[in-house]
Amino acid sequence: MSSCCTPTAYEPPAAPPPQGALSTVVLIGPPNAGKSTLFNRLTGLRQKVANYPGVTVEQRMGLMSGVGRDDLTLIDLPGVYSLSPYSEDARVSVDVLKGKMPGTPKPDAVLLVLDSLHLTRQLMLAAPVLALGLPTLVLLNMSDLMEARGGEIDALKLARELGAPVAQISAVRGTGLEAVTLFLNQQSARQSAKPLTLPVLGNAASTHTWAAQVSRRTGYRAPLSAESSRKLDNLLLHRIWGPLLFLMVVIGVFEVVFAIGQPLSDGFGDLLARAAELVRPFLPAGWIQSLLIDGAWKGVSSVLVFLPQILLLFLFIGILEDSGYLARAALIADRVMRTTGLNGKAFIPLLSAYACAVPAIMATRTIENRRDRLATILVTPFMTCSARLPVYMLLIAAFIPNRTYLHGFLGLQTMVMLGLYLAGFVAAMTTAWLLKSSVLKSSETPFILELPQYRMPTLRSLGIRLVDRARVFLHQAGTIILSVTMALWVLAHIPPVPVAGGHYTAPQLADSMVGRMGHFIEPAIAPLGFNWKIGIGLISSVLAREVMVSTMGTLYGADPSTQTLNLHAALRSDVTLGGALALMIFFAFAMQCTSTMAVVKRETNSWKWPALQFAYMLVLAYSAAFAVNHLAMYFLR
Repeated sequence: MSSCCTPTAYEPPAAPPPQGALSTVVLIGPPNAGKSTLFNRLTGLRQKVANYPGVTVEQRMGLMSGVGRDDLTLIDLPGVYSLSPYSEDARVSVDVLKGKMPGTPKPDAVLLVLDSLHLTRQLMLAAPVLALGLPTLVLLNMSDLMEARGGEIDALKLARELGAPVAQISAVRGTGLEAVTLFLNQQSARQSAKPLTLPVLGNAASTHTWAAQVSRRTGYRAPLSAESSRKLDNLLLHRIWGPLLFLMVVIGVFEVVFAIGQPLSDGFGDLLARAAELVRPFLPAGWIQSLLIDGAWKGVSSVLVFLPQILLLFLFIGILEDSGYLARAALIADRVMRTTGLNGKAFIPLLSAYACAVPAIMATRTIENRRDRLATILVTPFMTCSARLPVYMLLIAAFIPNRTYLHGFLGLQTMVMLGLYLAGFVAAMTTAWLLKSSVLKSSETPFILELPQYRMPTLRSLGIRLVDRARVFLHQAGTIILSVTMALWVLAHIPPVPVAGGHYTAPQLADSMVGRMGHFIEPAIAPLGFNWKIGIGLISSVLAREVMVSTMGTLYGADPSTQTLNLHAALRSDVTLGGALALMIFFAFAMQCTSTMAVVKRETNSWKWPALQFAYMLVLAYSAAFAVNHLAMYFLR
């Protein structure tokens, strides 16, 4: 069909919708059907979306616009294949639909989102949702892709088969959404919804047969691109070429991050330094100027300089997500993960952890088996989150030469970064094997994943992703990092030392309060090649890993011997190569994040697991850093 929205029997209400007749609407559909994208369109919010299943793991709420009132709540539910509560995220969807979720009102209407590209399988969810008797609008999403690729569906016939209105839309492009407004206004005008006349269905198998029959009777024809997708999958999912291509993609991304991102970060750092010097003359000389420029500004800017590299990395991750490639990577990883006892569904949380472990741990709700879910929660913090990147990039740029191999294709800095990512993954898989072969043994469960169609990433989606990532980064810099750096500056300037004339001056850094704290813990970390300044950084980084970098910037900026040096040069003057490598490994394995511990406690309903997790990762980090430092001392002497 050529239109993006089917004609329906809607008539706009003659009068404004009565207040109170409709207040809560839910979005439901199978995983990866485009619900979150539609939710963002209808509410103007920016919920995370990606071209692989399992992104939404709990209900999200927002106020809709465009229906003539501002009190209409839209709830985005986790993706489900059926209304059988087989996992925690599925139970959320079922409880909300049936009005059993505490604190959430029973929905007055339902927007059922189905993927037009896989309509026959997606229709299996339609029958149980429609059987609830709630006013329902069926939205055939990605209709623009289906039509462009030669697919076809008679939406009017489908509406008659289902006994519910049907509209073809594109959530990405925002087309066809007027049908949503018409449907909601019509339902608001009714004081009570008429019961739907639905086909009588039996067991799950006859649900499946019904979906196939409805597809045939409505003239559904799958897109012709399925054949070309299969050919591409034969290459990308090949047992040998698939992993090799994935490795090449990862190497290519890191090469670009260093080759392009490092000069951008250097230039951004110069701008921040010049801005500080421009502002300095306008501030009163003395403690205020030192606090704001040498303390707060130098500490925060030492983290901000990595923003270009981090955004560049997430740009490539966004392209891989939106294109559908990372869903294929899940199948590649499943072969490795099964040897450790983890379910293939664990790949999605582990993949999300490369951004942040907190939402990744929440994403484990898609895993049905409780022991599999707990094992995934416990190993997720090993994955290299974005908060570790400033630490890695600082140390790599300061200590690893910018050498290239294979005619410039592979750089030494890229190899070190890749090694750190690999170290975290190996630690996660090894820990998972230990858990799954002992305290968390469970029977093997099949991994079923519906591969999404390959798509061209949109500039809007990528732009929103980068803006949100920058906002999170800047929020951290303006709150936690700023607070810690100012507190460190104060601790570095007390107790004041009396001088002639009854005046006071700041003590030597080593004699300050922060210096005394650092020297107190230094004996415990000296075997790792860390000095007392690194020790203070490790303590502060428990709040947020990025704070480590700002702490270094503040402490070295407050030290007269390194005040004139940039942070890279200051570190090189104070830390050995072995100590720097040990610090990278320590950060690869240590927990170092209170937010992660808090969410583990919430998801496991116990402090026992986050306490054991923190202790295990700390011992592993200390042992590995000790070994790396002493090996470096032996080979580099």
